[in-house]
Amino acid sequence: MSSTTGQVIRCRAAVAWEAGKPLVMEEVEVAPPQKMEVRIKILYTSLCHTDVYFWEAKGQNPVFPRILGHEAGGIVESVGEEVTDLAPGDHVLPVFTGECKQCRHCKSEESNMCDLLRINTDRGVMIHDQKSRFSINGKPIFHFLGTSTFSEYTVVHVGCVAKINPLAPLDKVCVLSCGFSTGFGPTVNVAKPMKGSTVAVFGLGAVGLAAAEGARVSGASRIIGVDINSSRFEQAKKFGVTEFVNPKDHNKPVQEVIAEITDGGVDKSIECTGNINAMISAFECVHDGWGVAVLVGVPHKDSVFKTHPVNFLNEKTLKGTFFGNYKPCSDLPSVVEKYMNKELELEKFITHEVAFSEINKAFEYMLNGESLRCIIRMEE
Repeated sequence: MSSTTGQVIRCRAAVAWEAGKPLVMEEVEVAPPQKMEVRIKILYTSLCHTDVYFWEAKGQNPVFPRILGHEAGGIVESVGEEVTDLAPGDHVLPVFTGECKQCRHCKSEESNMCDLLRINTDRGVMIHDQKSRFSINGKPIFHFLGTSTFSEYTVVHVGCVAKINPLAPLDKVCVLSCGFSTGFGPTVNVAKPMKGSTVAVFGLGAVGLAAAEGARVSGASRIIGVDINSSRFEQAKKFGVTEFVNPKDHNKPVQEVIAEITDGGVDKSIECTGNINAMISAFECVHDGWGVAVLVGVPHKDSVFKTHPVNFLNEKTLKGTFFGNYKPCSDLPSVVEKYMNKELELEKFITHEVAFSEINKAFEYMLNGESLRCIIRMEE
């Protein structure tokens, strides 16, 4: 048993005190895990655009002071009451959504949208007692997405923790806990392109490139990347993208351009921007009779999806997905095994690495559009 079990741990955390201001390295107190919780020593974390979005706090309820971070890998330090699936020393990925294994969604083979643990961006406390496990001089610091991985130690509900192969390198597989799976899953689990099929991917950021990687692994013959930033095209070739369309280069809707170059439309499309016009284009560019479009990007809260109903009558299919339809605890371990078996290439997603003390550099890289994923190494 660890000497810290049951004790408050003092450690470093990068605290967001207010919107848009650089994170501040602070000594925080991390309380022991309570019922159905585990305390994890984070070894590697990475920055996702969602962290930046909530740090900027332009479009949602600002919750500060807060410890951000939700893409990470670590080792269980201790477990709370009634935790039977995990033990100290286990290698794990904390995940922003969860699996209680009791609700209708968890018992369904089709859904991963757990009633208890699905993503909640406003909650800054733990479910068990509505309190934070983080504090500075007795003042609570709020949690983020139930994970708060920008801390050397964090407390997470057991249902949001995937136990993985201890031989897997955490500095690589940590990206599976959000970005990679959010793009790769919609392609392989929802769109399911057949070998030799045509696929369009809208948005060539990290999630879109993971979606393209899913099409490449599935054996798609043509993968068309759609983005208004042409500088992304060269990098996208590494992820299997075979051709590119920049909507700004055409004086007609991009769905018409794609229909022309694919003899009527693509077999599958994956939308990874959240832009409502891109969503509509992604649906309308699939082939009638069998085409399937999958929406991944999160739209503005006031967005309205408009298309002619005849598109549905012509047997085009529109689907949405959340976290690639992966159940975190049940499915992520097998995705890690795919990486261990060299079926997935995660290295090409990792463009930068910084020490924890330089975490604000990771924000700069992302804000400047320089990075796909920046790994943050907790041990200096």
